[in-house]
Amino acid sequence: MKLFLKLALYLVFSTSIAQVTFQGKVIDSLGTPLEMANVIAIDTTTKLMESYAITNKMGDFKLSLKSNQVYNIQASYVGMKTAEFNLTTKSESIKRDIKLYLDNALDEVQLVYEMPVEIRGDTLVYNADSFKNGTERKLEDILKKLPGIEVNDDGEIEVEGQRVQKVMVDGKDFFDGDSKLASKNIPSNAVDKVQVLKNYGEVGQLRGVQNNQDNYAINIKLKEGKENFWFGDIKAGGGYTEANGLYIFQPKLFYYSPNYSINFIGDVNNLGEVAFTRRDYFNFSGGFRMPSRQSGTNIDLGSNNLGFLSLQNDRAADIESQFAAANLSYSPKKTLDLSGFAIYSGNTTRIIENNSVIYTDNDLNIPDEITNNNTLQESQLGMLKLSAKYKPDVNNQLDYDVVAKTSREEQTQDFFSSVVGEIDQIEEINPFSINQNLNYYYTHNEDNIFAFEAQHLIQDEDPFYNAILRNKDSYVTTANGIGLDNLQSNYNVAQEKRVQSNQLDAKLDYWNILNKKSHLNLTVGSILSRQEFNSEIFQFLDDNSQFEPVPVNTDLSNINDITYNFTDLYLGVHYKLKSGIFTFTPGFSAHAYSWNNTQFNEKYKDDFYRILPDLNIRVQLKKSERIIFNYRMQTQFTDVTNLAEGLVLNRYNSLYSGNRALDNAFSHNVNLSYFSFNLFNYTNVFGSLNYNKRIDQIRNLTNFESVIRTNSPFNSDFADENFSANGRFQRSFGKLRASVGGNFNYSKFNQFIQGERSVNENYSQTYNAELRTNFRDAPNFEIAYRYSIQDNDQGNRRTKFYTNSPSVSFDALIFKTLTFKTDYAYNNFSDEDGTLNSFEFWNASLSYRKNADSKLEYELKATNLLDTDRQSQSTNSNISVSASEYFIQPRFISFRLIYSL
Repeated sequence: MKLFLKLALYLVFSTSIAQVTFQGKVIDSLGTPLEMANVIAIDTTTKLMESYAITNKMGDFKLSLKSNQVYNIQASYVGMKTAEFNLTTKSESIKRDIKLYLDNALDEVQLVYEMPVEIRGDTLVYNADSFKNGTERKLEDILKKLPGIEVNDDGEIEVEGQRVQKVMVDGKDFFDGDSKLASKNIPSNAVDKVQVLKNYGEVGQLRGVQNNQDNYAINIKLKEGKENFWFGDIKAGGGYTEANGLYIFQPKLFYYSPNYSINFIGDVNNLGEVAFTRRDYFNFSGGFRMPSRQSGTNIDLGSNNLGFLSLQNDRAADIESQFAAANLSYSPKKTLDLSGFAIYSGNTTRIIENNSVIYTDNDLNIPDEITNNNTLQESQLGMLKLSAKYKPDVNNQLDYDVVAKTSREEQTQDFFSSVVGEIDQIEEINPFSINQNLNYYYTHNEDNIFAFEAQHLIQDEDPFYNAILRNKDSYVTTANGIGLDNLQSNYNVAQEKRVQSNQLDAKLDYWNILNKKSHLNLTVGSILSRQEFNSEIFQFLDDNSQFEPVPVNTDLSNINDITYNFTDLYLGVHYKLKSGIFTFTPGFSAHAYSWNNTQFNEKYKDDFYRILPDLNIRVQLKKSERIIFNYRMQTQFTDVTNLAEGLVLNRYNSLYSGNRALDNAFSHNVNLSYFSFNLFNYTNVFGSLNYNKRIDQIRNLTNFESVIRTNSPFNSDFADENFSANGRFQRSFGKLRASVGGNFNYSKFNQFIQGERSVNENYSQTYNAELRTNFRDAPNFEIAYRYSIQDNDQGNRRTKFYTNSPSVSFDALIFKTLTFKTDYAYNNFSDEDGTLNSFEFWNASLSYRKNADSKLEYELKATNLLDTDRQSQSTNSNISVSASEYFIQPRFISFRLIYSL
């Protein structure tokens, strides 16, 4: 590790000391500063662009150049004649203004080099070739080098701290609703321009009346010659370990033409390179957004997915994955666009994990618990989306989308608890959902605009849970309470559940444009929701027959059969006013709520009214600098499972009984955000403060019997609060880019255990720093450091965990044929008494390609070179804190052959 750091710091130092600065102003013939003028420096020896700048509002520019060189300086501005001259640098910095004159001919000026970054209204355009050095292979390798753009650890694209919701290629949707598939799979050699579309709105008629300032999309412009034919690559390879053979096959094929596009991504491997995780699947929205998202109503349909253990950074003891995805866009005529995609993901994963669980104490003598489990997960996930957009003229647009999801998942666990003993657990689920979206937009005239949006969801979930408890003595109290037969050799208890949801969410918007500075928005909407929940707990006996137990407490049942209906009718009024740099959008929504549930032949019903205010204030300090304030009051409604009063077996150690009379909660939500992107010195700053206060929040009354707990929900009289702050500062210094960032989260909530209330406070902090280079010819590196603190105060018990994670990565193009990449990360996991575990990862790859245009590439790749066998992390809940250790795949060395179309 020290060797890597010393080498990287040496490269930084040796490069930086040879730099000089050329700065000044770009002005017109009258001496007026010209904002957004382009200035570039071309090395007269290599004929390559050395540096570039875009002037700020004062006309200032600054270029970082090498000493003792001759450069051709070009300065341009729309409508002006391009200024061009040679500049010789020495060891001292140079200051000189550049004057431009009107170009009366107004002929287009052709420059030898394109500007690396251009601003065209709300669009930021990056010239990809200006940031490449030859080691890039996928889109994400380019994006990581672009100022203002980040690719996070999950592969998702972020701009100014905001997640990009849509990626297009040549204006056509690329797997709408996900940016990871684009960043991980589009070949870098096909990318000409990266266009960042700020204030993005898919409906042109609404761009003047909707707040799209926080919406970002990215459009990838392909190189000339990458149209009307296939491009992409096919990767195949393998290797060998003592345990088994290794294999990988990844075809990634793309076809684009003016009228249609076809994309196919495939991936089959057992190297742990997961192309599409379960989290990706369940987070994949397909581009859908609920019409009522701004109404102030939040109804939770719940999630009944299996309690799958999650992959830790795509690492587990063993992973086999299969993935296939296809995307199609077709425009049979100018007024009609058709598109769709299909995704299949299959994974078989083995996870070995050890946990040390510390439960909240409160002098209740709840024992701490050590658990070990060996888990096998199998999942098959499928998704299909079809979309149509019909726009016969500028005043009408009709959109229709349908997304269908289905999956088959199974998880089996060999589990051991230091308190409960040996447990076998089996979980299965085969859910499906169909989500349809219909939107119509009509512009009556320039002052009157209408929009109708409707979304319908059908969802069916059928989770099954089975636990076999070998140590009967540790489970006897719970077994007797449920009514299990205690004469069997073990307790083999199971539960079948089924949750069916049907929801319609629709609204009609009307905008009246009062003048250039203000407009009025009226909204009429409704949410209609119906959920049915059935469950049954039963016991498998030694003779394989089934026994239906009856709880000792006659007020409880092991069976649920409940229907839950919810209706929200609302009217929203919002007024938008622009005044100078300020934009005010105050408003409110008036709601008539009605809900009821029927179970055990009894009906419970509640009707009430509520007015929910909201306020948005935007301060546009500069074109690329703004402050945003948001306030919103929300009403939160629960799902059917919290209302069902029959017993539910969530886990072997967690039983649940709902409350039919649960009331809604409501919350105050405040957000203050700041964004700034300065193209003069390539400084990117963003930060946000968030505060949430929840009143009448649903909390659980928890009663422990040893580590086995029973929960029942109720509306707490005590408010829960959450505060978070996060930010990042990033700046480029010539070929170096530095960034620092961090986030802080504080949450306070009330917990009720054994009838006693205590306040639980959690503090989490993460700080990170990064230094990255972007040399064209020299090797590049990235040095990063992350430090996190997890501080949990559970009444009279407090725990603290610390994680230190320095890392370094390095890549180099050698002799223009060999690409060498390596990355190293060290992790130290500790508590207040010292280190609990330290682990490190080192990966490397060496590839050979005859030249940039070669069709074949040969790659040797090694992962986990140090053969680290485990890593650690900490997690917390409202009743416990745990430190986890899980085992990961061993050292893999594989050979790969890549063929580029």
